[in-house]
Order: sequence, then structure tokens, then C-alpha cells
Amino acid sequence: MAAPTLAIFDFDQTLIRGDSLWPFLVLAAGWPRAVSAAVVATLQTVLTKTDDRRTLFKAVLLRRALAGLSAARAKQAAEALEDKIHWLPTRERLQQHWQQGHIIIIASGGLDLYLPNLLRDLPPHQLICTQLEIADGRLTGAMQRGNCVRQAKADKVQQALKALGVTGDSWGYGNFPHDVPMLALVNQRVII
Repeated sequence: MAAPTLAIFDFDQTLIRGDSLWPFLVLAAGWPRAVSAAVVATLQTVLTKTDDRRTLFKAVLLRRALAGLSAARAKQAAEALEDKIHWLPTRERLQQHWQQGHIIIIASGGLDLYLPNLLRDLPPHQLICTQLEIADGRLTGAMQRGNCVRQAKADKVQQALKALGVTGDSWGYGNFPHDVPMLALVNQRVII
């Protein structure tokens, strides 16, 4: 029996047009709080010496925009986000892989607060994404287990591949340059 084929898809700018994080933050926290969080995150990123400015920016942004919001409010924002998403034709490619019996992994820097909701009618076997901490029914704004982007995303995908025991043909769909480390793990690459 042949080893199963794997198909890995990024989410933002691969399955959907644009980015999902900012629209979610605006829906969850409101424009004033989201914009204020972005300004503070920008200032802190400029003033802090770090090798990963994008992750620092995202960490500060999430903490400032989401800390203290109820999980119920995040769920409402996730449901409202569905109307803001514009799917790309890559979604049809995901469905084709599914119909052929391939293992589907969606790997994204997006948040576990809204991705399961947006993907509920799609068939991923596994979702790898940035997870946010919830304590006592409220968001803390802290990322658990890091920011699932670039090399960190590739590392998590590699762990999933090992756990699944996938050794067959593999496809990867992502955007340049962000998904290059993840795409290096597969033998069929599609840059969106």
C-alpha cells in the first residue's frame, strides 16, 4: 500500500486574500483599541533591540488589543470575521486534495481564536497555528508556545509530519518569503 499524500496550506494570503489578524482584532477589540495597540506595538518594536521584530510587534499588539476581553467576545468576533474573508482559488485546490484522500494540514500564524471557525467547512486533519492563552474565561493576549510563523511554523509542521509518520508525496502551498521554510519540507511547492 502506498504512503499517503500530504498537502500543507498556509492560510493568510494563500487560502484567503490578505491577512486575517487585523480584521479579527478590530472586530474583537474595536477600532480605537486596535489602533492604539498597533501604535504602542510599533513604538516598543522600534525601541527594543531584538532579532525578531515581527514577533515582538505581534506579541505587544495581541497583549494590548486582547488582554481582558472575554472568550465569548472573541467567539463573536470570530463568527463576524466570516463575512470579511475573501477566499482564493487555492481553497478549491485544498478540496481536490481532500477528495483524493490526502492528509490536509493547515499551518498559519493566525490565531486559534478564529481559525477553527473559519475552517469548519474545510477538512483539515490538523490545524497548526498561533495559540492564545485564556484564563478564567478571559484572554490574556499572550501567545502560548510562540508565534507560529516562518521557521517556527516549519518546525511545528516538521513535528506534525513526524508524529503522523508521513513519508509519501507531499504538497505545500504558501506565500513568499514567509512560507519558504515550511515549503522546504515538501517535494511539490506552490507559491501563491
